Amino acid sequence: MSSSFTSWSLVQTPILPIDVTGIVAVVMGLMVVLIPVAGLTARFALKPIAEAVARMREGQGTNRELQLVERRLALMEQQMSNLETDLRQLSDKSDFDRRLQTGSPD
Repeated sequence: MSSSFTSWSLVQTPILPIDVTGIVAVVMGLMVVLIPVAGLTARFALKPIAEAVARMREGQGTNRELQLVERRLALMEQQMSNLETDLRQLSDKSDFDRRLQTGSPD
């Protein structure tokens, strides 16, 4: 096994020069095509996500408005209940006053 390792290390492969200009040209050529494709893909992929986030934020605003309306409605119901109680008391008092003035023991 060590003999094959030594024979492997002795094999020399030629190192070819790198054509930097060719590599840069290929990369730039690919980028001219891939950047617009990536942009269009991102636009069509991210648009539904952005719209969903916008709807969610609108929904939160609507939820806050709904809570405010519910609080106002609860306050109005409480005030109506107080008015009904006051009206009932006034009605009872006026009935009592009428009975006193007429002298009937009803």
